[in-house]
Amino acid sequence: MADEREEEERKMIRMEGVASIALLPSGSISGHFIHLPQNTCYGLHGTELECERECSKGEDYRLVKLTITDFNTKKEQTTVVECKGHDAARFHTIDHAHGWDKEITGMVEQKDGKKRITVSFECETLKAEKAAEDHIRQFMPKLTGMDAVVNIGKMTIFGLDFGAEEEETE
Repeated sequence: MADEREEEERKMIRMEGVASIALLPSGSISGHFIHLPQNTCYGLHGTELECERECSKGEDYRLVKLTITDFNTKKEQTTVVECKGHDAARFHTIDHAHGWDKEITGMVEQKDGKKRITVSFECETLKAEKAAEDHIRQFMPKLTGMDAVVNIGKMTIFGLDFGAEEEETE
């Protein structure tokens, strides 16, 4: 069974590129991921998840429900990532979510056999105040005036498959 899972993971698509992410004061995120070298653009939207119990991973730790949108097909896939760092964020997929409700732990652990989406992002460029507002005005105009900071950096997404989602719904 482990061999089948490893073989399945090898077949999954690994996308690498650059992400531009606005971190909003509410804890939400919004932005886009450009898969290189294809230059395919995907939307990113995330909402911070509330912890039911005290979380002891530090004040800069939070979980984010991240939705990735394929602008061409208008399809979405969702995963949960941990976010560390305040203004200069780092996102990584996690294996467990102790302290959060069952719905969230179920999304993280995915025992239902669905392919798991993994995400990795490291902020390389941080824009704040006027620089952030100029970037937002140019690339994310709907977020203008929301006092966001912008993180730009390399992102890797593994296991994203909008075609598989289509097969499951038919």
